[in-house]
Amino acid sequence: MTDRARLNGQKVLLTNDQRFQGLIMPFQMSRRSFLSGSAKFAALGYGASLAPLTLGRAMAASTTTLEIDRRTIEVNGKAASVFGIRQPDGVQGIRLEPDEPFRVDLINRTDEPTIIHWHGQVPPYLQDGVSDRSVALLGPGAKRRYNYEPVPGTHWMHSHFGLQEQALLAAPLVVRSAEDARADLQEVTVLLHDFSFTPPSELLAALVGGSFSGGHKMEGMVGMQGMDHTGMAMDLNDVGYDAFLANDRTLNDPLVVQVERRGRVRLRLINGASSSAFWIDLGTLKGTVVAVDGVPVEPVSGSSFPMAIAQRLDVIVEIDGDGTYPIFAQLEGGRERTGVILATPGSRIERLSDIGANIAPPVDLSLEEKLRASIPLEGRPIDQIVKMDLTGEMSPYSWSINRSHWPDVERPHIRRGQRVMIELQNRTMMAHPMHLHGHRFQVVAINGNEFPGAVRDTVLVPPMANVRIAFDADNPGRWPFHCHNLYHMAAGMMTEFVYDTFV
Repeated sequence: MTDRARLNGQKVLLTNDQRFQGLIMPFQMSRRSFLSGSAKFAALGYGASLAPLTLGRAMAASTTTLEIDRRTIEVNGKAASVFGIRQPDGVQGIRLEPDEPFRVDLINRTDEPTIIHWHGQVPPYLQDGVSDRSVALLGPGAKRRYNYEPVPGTHWMHSHFGLQEQALLAAPLVVRSAEDARADLQEVTVLLHDFSFTPPSELLAALVGGSFSGGHKMEGMVGMQGMDHTGMAMDLNDVGYDAFLANDRTLNDPLVVQVERRGRVRLRLINGASSSAFWIDLGTLKGTVVAVDGVPVEPVSGSSFPMAIAQRLDVIVEIDGDGTYPIFAQLEGGRERTGVILATPGSRIERLSDIGANIAPPVDLSLEEKLRASIPLEGRPIDQIVKMDLTGEMSPYSWSINRSHWPDVERPHIRRGQRVMIELQNRTMMAHPMHLHGHRFQVVAINGNEFPGAVRDTVLVPPMANVRIAFDADNPGRWPFHCHNLYHMAAGMMTEFVYDTFV
């Protein structure tokens, strides 16, 4: 499938690769396409200006159709049937321009029920995308309309039913702000995922049955966040995956994005993995984190950043000359990696190994401790403290909150208008990325150290760590709060906040 758009007044043919992510971005292709197409780009007259292509939609009253369907991708030379969330022209996911409403017709073209959660958005409860006694699943062939005011930032959408997320039922959801539109930046969105040819149900069955397939256990990690100095071991990576993907591709044939010499690029990085955390490695580039989970933060510079499951990082990098610039995502506790390549015109793209030189350490809170909200929550007293112990173990495979498994849990009692603080104490030897639906919270303390941290929707709680977060109960409804490791949630690590008139 192909599409046409305009760049600097010229008509440009766009391939499927160029339409991934719900964005149409200039100069995006696979490695093999880049190697064979450099001369063609010069002949088409691509100039130095790399202004993003527009989607060509009227901003006022447009409705976007998103179709859930099956598709086939190639993973290391082997065909794989996965899900997709695509617009009729093949665009994966959606990008909204400033002041554009979230007006979507969602159609299920698969033969199984599903429901899509708009991760990072704060819609009315009935539009959150979670099935319960008030909201039904979207059956085969069914259509559902969503219409609400979107929250700007880098977000994503994914199934919130069964284990469909593992089969790549996920896509980017980018909402650009007026500031984004004014900025002289090329935007590149990267959706990370872990992939297995084994059906997700079999992966979970192996875990529950005691066939631990990850095999990563870090011994003697002295001084790690959440660990003491006795050399206690922590468990990592429940599942041994066949590949790790960046925009549906491995490093055997990565996505290549052409960038301007000495230009500036905003990387919108999304960890859409089901059970894997990564270290983002910018290589020779220096980057500045300007937002997490779609929310602006005070700038933090570096070349390597930890990224838990379901979190997002917006990182601005400056291209320092001609050449190629790999952006790697390496699995915590392993050497496996994926990524994309930024390349200036005419650069030669060398093959990259999907195995890093060294084992990456566990993802930690080293970045979280540095982050400060650009606009923190309004100062006010805490009305209620909710204490939650994160409990469970690898064998038998059982994960819970306060030793209760979903749905047989005691729901925290809160009221509309309260400032609520959740105190999370991890009593397990595995990290848990905790996600709250329908709200944004602020990280206010790590292991007793209080500070005005980032405002976000997903926070990592490492083994034996204590993390406190605060939010305002200003969006009444039924709101899940769960570990975003898909298999931990499936094993019971979820509760919900129910308040106002909902029961």
